[in-house]
Amino acid sequence: MAGESTFDVVSKVDKQEVANALNQSQKEIAQRYDFKGVGAEIDFSGEKILMKANSEDRVMAVLDVFQSKLIKRGISLKSLEQGEPYPSGKEFRLECTIKEGIAQDIAKKINKIIRDEAPKSVKSQIQGDELRVTSKSRDDLQATMAILKNFEEADLQFVNFRS
Repeated sequence: MAGESTFDVVSKVDKQEVANALNQSQKEIAQRYDFKGVGAEIDFSGEKILMKANSEDRVMAVLDVFQSKLIKRGISLKSLEQGEPYPSGKEFRLECTIKEGIAQDIAKKINKIIRDEAPKSVKSQIQGDELRVTSKSRDDLQATMAILKNFEEADLQFVNFRS
């Protein structure tokens, strides 16, 4: 393998930044006039983020506040997987999760893109929840990164670039 360059394609989220965005959202929801008296809340519930309010519109407004805080903290909304609002007693709830790692089906799609669009010297293999991309040419690897930057289904980062 001498002379081969590699990099890993991963999908990671800074948990501390998510917690910061959640705390900022809680503060804004507590202070905003349009959220007074509607039971609006946002909280961690295990691995899920749970939003509550007395109407579907209000719970979507809570989600909007949280999304804006995530963007300000540099977290892509591609990492946020949201459910549909559902009634629970007298309130509406909405659950979201933060996606980490590359799911198997998405990894296969990325592999196919690399095979179809990247320079022919580039090879990729799935390793758990990330992909390892190798080539003899650093330029080919950089071209592959440029192709993958436009991938819509997941927030991708490129790490461990070695030659």
